[in-house]
Amino acid sequence: MRILVLGGYGHFGGRIARSLAVDSDLEILVAGRDAARARDFIAQASEAGRRMRAVRIDADGDGLAREMRELAPALVIHTAGPFQGRDYRVAEAALACGSHYIDLADGRAFVAGIDALDDRAKAGGRWAISGASSVPGLTAAVIESLRARFSVLDAESPGISPGNRTPRGLATTRAILGYVGQPYPALLDGEWRTVRGWQSLRRIRYPDIGARWLARCEVPDLDVLPRRYPALKTCEFRAGLDLRRMHFGLWLGSWLVRAGAIRSLQPWAERLLAVSERWLESGSDVGAMHVDLSGTGKDGTPLLWRWTLLARDGDGPQVPCTAAIVLARKLARGDLPGSGARACLDLFTLEEFMRALDGYAVETSLQAPP
Repeated sequence: MRILVLGGYGHFGGRIARSLAVDSDLEILVAGRDAARARDFIAQASEAGRRMRAVRIDADGDGLAREMRELAPALVIHTAGPFQGRDYRVAEAALACGSHYIDLADGRAFVAGIDALDDRAKAGGRWAISGASSVPGLTAAVIESLRARFSVLDAESPGISPGNRTPRGLATTRAILGYVGQPYPALLDGEWRTVRGWQSLRRIRYPDIGARWLARCEVPDLDVLPRRYPALKTCEFRAGLDLRRMHFGLWLGSWLVRAGAIRSLQPWAERLLAVSERWLESGSDVGAMHVDLSGTGKDGTPLLWRWTLLARDGDGPQVPCTAAIVLARKLARGDLPGSGARACLDLFTLEEFMRALDGYAVETSLQAPP
């Protein structure tokens, strides 16, 4: 099976390419605007590099559809974000050349709107899957693994706090800064209310690593999970930075945006990323994620659960890559029947996801939240 990884030498794409190249029945095309970087990446991939090939493709270029037809991949994995404000030209080009399509999009509107391609995907017997990442892919798998414990699921509230001593990319930085201080709708206590990005601070205590601060973020979950679980009354998401100077710096910036002093922090993405990289040796290499679920248990009493994931030794960035890896392998084995365009929901189990992380310093736990 030939798999084209757009952004294949990047922060997340490189991890996906290396992971899939271990499989002897897969051929990996490492693609991006810079063929030299793709070749350098492959040269450093050791044994796995034998099943990789460097190709130059500009996802925003006019020749995208023609280049995809010439390469004839069976699957296109799109990792070259940010996805906020983008159209579906890559997915459309993939479907047009008979390929399946998977992306790691974290853009709310982008993921929620992928079903606009549903008829086209079904006509070709192909999948177009958006949001194959921590959100909504992993959060939805966690909910499904625990949903049977509830008679009614009222609220879900996940959060992510990456370790500071792990690499970060410019695309992710731009995506985060795009919603800092900006208004957006969220389902809270049964009503759609306007909230602000990187505000509503909350302190979460994680096992072994202590407390971290989190703030509201706009992610695809806010749309796709209420559709999937109509009984939900609250659906929110928070993220936080390991270093408090960085986390609270963004929080202060959110107030500048909210007050109208500046329109957006996004134009400062490169400069703020450069500042954060000066502090790479500070903080921790442990990333954390949790999913809080609350509702009514089978016995009619209130029920609360917290699922927690800790990723040590800098392995945190592997987590958002794993949904795409799982789906690619299922497609290669013929274990993903059906077709269509949809957000990454109900396409793998939590057990399948965690099995793909064997060998990484990742552990999970389940407990009633404090």
